[in-house]
Amino acid sequence: MPAIVLVGAQWGDEGKGKATDLLGSRIDYVVKFNGGNNAGHTVVIEQPDGSREKYALHLLPSGILTDGVTPVIANGVVVDLGVLFEEIDGLEARGIDTSRLRISGDAHVIAAYNKVLDKVTERFLGSRRIGTTGRGIGPTYADKINRIGIRVQDLFDPSILRQKVEAALDVKNELLVKKYNRRAVTVDEVVEDLLQYVERLRPMVTDTSLELAQALDRGDTVVCEAGQATLLDVDHGTYPYVTSSNAISGGACTGAGIPPTRIDRVIAIFKAYTTRVGEGPFPTELHDDKGEFLRKTGAEYGTTTGRPRRCGWVDTVIGRYAARVNGVTDFVLTKLDVMTGLEEVPVCVAYDVDGVRHDEMPMNQSDFHHAVPIYENLPGWFEDISAARSYAELPENCRRYVEFIEEQIGARISVIGVGPGRDEIVVRHDLLGD
Repeated sequence: MPAIVLVGAQWGDEGKGKATDLLGSRIDYVVKFNGGNNAGHTVVIEQPDGSREKYALHLLPSGILTDGVTPVIANGVVVDLGVLFEEIDGLEARGIDTSRLRISGDAHVIAAYNKVLDKVTERFLGSRRIGTTGRGIGPTYADKINRIGIRVQDLFDPSILRQKVEAALDVKNELLVKKYNRRAVTVDEVVEDLLQYVERLRPMVTDTSLELAQALDRGDTVVCEAGQATLLDVDHGTYPYVTSSNAISGGACTGAGIPPTRIDRVIAIFKAYTTRVGEGPFPTELHDDKGEFLRKTGAEYGTTTGRPRRCGWVDTVIGRYAARVNGVTDFVLTKLDVMTGLEEVPVCVAYDVDGVRHDEMPMNQSDFHHAVPIYENLPGWFEDISAARSYAELPENCRRYVEFIEEQIGARISVIGVGPGRDEIVVRHDLLGD
């Protein structure tokens, strides 16, 4: 079975964790191939007694919640070891087996000095800030590109680890002390902090690219799960208000070591409205009671940060862009239930930029900043859709909304989320079928 890539089609928080969880027992591996603990997945699982367990995952792949699935943190991820083991301990305390976890020895480690630099740099930028989470993600990727990064495998050779930390701190302490008026970080404290995790980390570390190749050769199903989302991709997102890694489907190749010829399907998650966290342009953003309605009804607060998300109407220009740059074969439309109760539902179909209509994403950053959404208004619905399990059970206006979005974005909507629960979905096309 070829590999499947799962991506976010907007600015993140679309519900990728639920989509991965939906594939469940039919997959063998779930691979996180980019990002770090600067984003999260929330998965709600129905218990035998009818209660619901909510799991917030930040660094671990969502497949860790499914029996028989091997979760993988691949080489393209940056790993905060403290967060990793805190998350593992939290899951194990709730009875979740984490012993199947695999971690690439080539993944880079977030050192304490990178978190410090992330926070002080963002404060220093003031009004020009990017809106990072301050978790050291960007500085760690910068170290990787500058070839002064620390990889997981370096922790198993204390001599190499010390040399690498010394080389990194030669530059960083100059910045911290002379530019930001902070104390210098010592080599000893960084090395000591990282080495405390070695013995617990050792059995998890492997050549994940090799293991995934062998799994695909066996006919196993491998799902590569992107952190963040298309419009936060460092190359194809709304730069500079982006993350520091490649969050589109192509990132799975470099971030997991899987060649493009082995990827068969790309599933994109697209929320029934649009949200964004942090700074940057957002054409359909709402600053009125409708925006507050979406935020409250959709519980739009960051899984990792708790920050309230900016909310707006659905934007099909973004959807078309995501379909194109990712090669989307199937969309999963999530949180459709949040739209219930609106008399009219606007859909952004194009932008007006200084009197010129744009049906596709403007190439120029300034044009996107000045884009004014062009809407088509569809009738809303008031019926509760959370109990629907077939497409025919959805209200007519609800189906009309789905089909209009599908027509605009140019790829089929195969699955629809009608509530937060694991089983609150409508399947139109099998994600693993034809």
